[in-house]
Order: sequence, then C-alpha cells, then structure tokens
Amino acid sequence: MLLVEDDANLRFGVAAALRAAGLAVDEAVDLPQADEALFVTAYDCVVFDRMLPTGDAVEYVEELRRSGRAVPVLFLTARDTVADRVEGFARSGDDYLVKPFAVPELVARVRSLCRRAPALTPPVLRVGDLEIDTARRRVRRGGVLLTLTSREFAVLEVLADRADQVVSRAELVERCWDEMAEHRSNVLEVLVSQLRRKLGAPPLLHTVRGTGYRLAVAEDPAP
Repeated sequence: MLLVEDDANLRFGVAAALRAAGLAVDEAVDLPQADEALFVTAYDCVVFDRMLPTGDAVEYVEELRRSGRAVPVLFLTARDTVADRVEGFARSGDDYLVKPFAVPELVARVRSLCRRAPALTPPVLRVGDLEIDTARRRVRRGGVLLTLTSREFAVLEVLADRADQVVSRAELVERCWDEMAEHRSNVLEVLVSQLRRKLGAPPLLHTVRGTGYRLAVAEDPAP
C-alpha cells in the first residue's frame, strides 16, 4: 500500500503500525511523489492525507479515476463535517477517516480496502490440507492452527494465491517487503526455511533452483 502524508511524525507512526500489522508500506510526502509511486507500482490501497502542501488529494484522485485507475483510496482529514465526508465519497474516495483517529480502526479499514483491489484474493485459500483464512489471518494445516509472523503470513498468502506456480524471489520481496525494509541477501531464504518448518510434513513449500518457490501438494517429478 501507499501512504501519502506530509506530517512526518504522523506518517512515521501510521506506517509503523501498518507494517506491524503485516502490510508492506511505501511512503510519499506530497502529490508529485505519490504520482511517481503510482506510476511504477500497482498498489492494493492508497491512504491520502486530504490537504497536502501540493494540493487537495481529492482533486488528484478524481484525475486518477478519469485516467482509469481503480485503486481503492482512503482519505485522512481534519475536516469532520457531514458535508466534507459526503464530498470525499462523492469525489471518488472509497473511505474517509477523520483525525484524530484510532490506529487499529485505520488498519482494519486499510485491510478491507486491500481486499477490494482488482486482483482480489479469495477469503480462504486451500492447498491440500493447508487452509489460509485471509480475512482473519489464520492458518491451519490438518485442522491444527499454526502460529506465523506477519511476514511469514504475507509470503504464504502470495504463494497460496499462486498455488502450483513458481513465484520468483524478486516478486516475493516486492510484494511482502516495503521500500524501508532491510533487504539482506538471505532474508527471504531464512524466512522460507522457518515457514517450511512450521508447515511440517509432508512438504508443501518447494524451492525451484535459480528461480523462486512453489506451494504445491507434491513437487513435479524430476526430469
């Protein structure tokens, strides 16, 4: 997701809370930065502070919609009248949250908007006896509840959504880590090793040498 907020302290706090909830967050401080980010990345959700130094985000989102971009948008604003909220919805916003707000509510709203994104993930993903509840963020194998970190869940969700397909290392890093993360060369390999151990036997998470990973009930037989 993309967070567009010019107040550095608020942006830092909100981004930290969203990352703690398992979301990959890119940040922008104004509309030109947001425009550049949206040009190069397909986000599942964008959170805009409505009044930015470079203009009203509502007007920018209207232009975004006219260009055919359907990314879900939530506006943050100190303007709290009913008329202001109605205007935000009428002018292409998907959700509207008044400052000050409770961070857990923002996280819940962002997750809801991400599920509306065009590449909609089913509410429950299944691979063999593995069940991933994407709404409740719960994973069970053979009916047994597994304890995963938020990053492990994110990687598993991407792999399960593309079950039986090879997902490249580069795509997993792009989807599950944000621009502020420390991208050590082995961070993905370490996480996959931990995830494979938690998933147990028989193995579901397979390494495709030189390419990436595949979540599947059984590996393809060796040629």
